[in-house]
This record gives sequence, structure tokens and C-alpha cells, in this order.
Amino acid sequence: MTPQDARTIADFLIGNLEMEIGTTVNVFNAVPPDRQAYRPDATTRSAIDLLRHITVEDEWLLQSVIDGAFTPPPDDSEKCGVMNASDAVARYQARMSALIATLRAMPGDAYLKMLEFGPMKMPAIQVLAMTLRHSAHHRGQLSTYLRSMGARVPAIYGPSGDVRWDS
Repeated sequence: MTPQDARTIADFLIGNLEMEIGTTVNVFNAVPPDRQAYRPDATTRSAIDLLRHITVEDEWLLQSVIDGAFTPPPDDSEKCGVMNASDAVARYQARMSALIATLRAMPGDAYLKMLEFGPMKMPAIQVLAMTLRHSAHHRGQLSTYLRSMGARVPAIYGPSGDVRWDS
């Protein structure tokens, strides 16, 4: 793959990441403040745990691409400062937008740099793709909690049973 190829793919992935911010924020905003401790099973993360995890891990993955190396994973406990959905929304919007601006300014060859995390070794461009999957995966988990918490499920990739699109 050439640096130009990597730049083209990065632009595509970055555009998708940017588009997903609004969807993630809509899911975050749907979490009822009084139900953040909800978890469907003792083995699953609670809603607040998922809010924190998505917020800090997506940021960490993108920062790793920018830095050209992984640092230790962030602490996604209450120590990260995300105490509710409003905190997650504010941090996610501000930091993801800033990281995306930095990613857009990077040269194509930066996306070819190999990043190592434990036994995994992959080019930075693959970490961008992994960030999209990571975010969608955990956002999907959180969205499945919403009705059980008494909330409405927002439209994600189309209408939901709670939010219809008018034609």
C-alpha cells in the first residue's frame, strides 16, 4: 500500500468516525440519569461503565494512531471523570472532534506505521478501522439496555421501534 492509498482509506474512515459521533451522542443522551447503574446481568458492564469505556477507549485508540504507538489503556473507572451521560457527551464531542482534526492533518505515510499492543501488530490505518468497530460494538451494547431502563432507543442506522423517520 502506498502513502496515497493509506491517505485515501484514512479519509474514508475518518469521515465515518466523524459521522458516528452524532449517533453515539444520541445513544449517550438516551441513558436515563437515574438508571446509569443498570446492567442486564451481573457479568455485563453497567450503563455508566459503557459510557466511560466508549468515551475513553475511542479517544485512546485515536490518540494511539496520532502518536504512532499505543500507551497503556486508559482507566475507564470513575477516576476518568465521566460521572454521567452528560459528562460523556461533553468529553466525547470535544475530544473526538479535536482528534479527528489532527488525524485529517496527518500525512499518508503515518497511517502505514506499525503499532504494537501486546501480541497485536497492525498498521495505524487498521487501528482507525478498529476504532469504528469498537465504538459500534459497545454503543450497540448500550443501546440494548435502553428499553429495559425505560428509555427510548434513538435512530441509529435507520428508524428504531421508538423513533420513526418520516418520508
